[in-house]
Amino acid sequence: MNFFLRSVSYILHPLLMPLIGAIIYFKTAPRFFPDEIIRAKVFGLVVLTILIPIVLYFLLKSLGTISSIHLENVKQRKIPLLLQSILLIVVIKMIIDIYHYPELYFFFLGILFSSLSAVFMVLFNIKASLHMIGISGITMFTITLSIHFGVNLTLLIAALMISNGLVATSRLHCKAHSNLELILGFLIGVIPQLTLANFWL
Repeated sequence: MNFFLRSVSYILHPLLMPLIGAIIYFKTAPRFFPDEIIRAKVFGLVVLTILIPIVLYFLLKSLGTISSIHLENVKQRKIPLLLQSILLIVVIKMIIDIYHYPELYFFFLGILFSSLSAVFMVLFNIKASLHMIGISGITMFTITLSIHFGVNLTLLIAALMISNGLVATSRLHCKAHSNLELILGFLIGVIPQLTLANFWL
């Protein structure tokens, strides 16, 4: 059980959440997207939201700026979160445009607001759970997609709800967060997605 709960923190790591959200969108949206376009978008997202952050992680770790990929130390969060915000702006400007992918555009804009909210929390020495921000944001996005497109995503939404519980349990088991930090993470993930959904629902 210990191995399983610790594995959840890596399997459902926040770095993977933007890509997972995009895949859910392309798989559920009832409109035609050429396969080569989907592959190009997914490749761009992999580079900007996973590969570059990993390279930046090792760079920051070698400089002694951070000590762990989970960013347990609240003071070490500011620079990685600001860098992530810059990469999200690049995604919004260069990969996901509002005209062809309005739902996905606002999903990434919501992620950007969540990231900036986490930076704001750092200024007050508050460590909101980045894992909860990621999984709760995707869950809210999937729920709104189901409503918007009128497709039955009940099983997927149920799986994401369970994932929220697993992530929270995992972070508590690893003693990485308090209950309050998990709740803050959940709210920071959900509220931007729910608020921005008003622009495309």
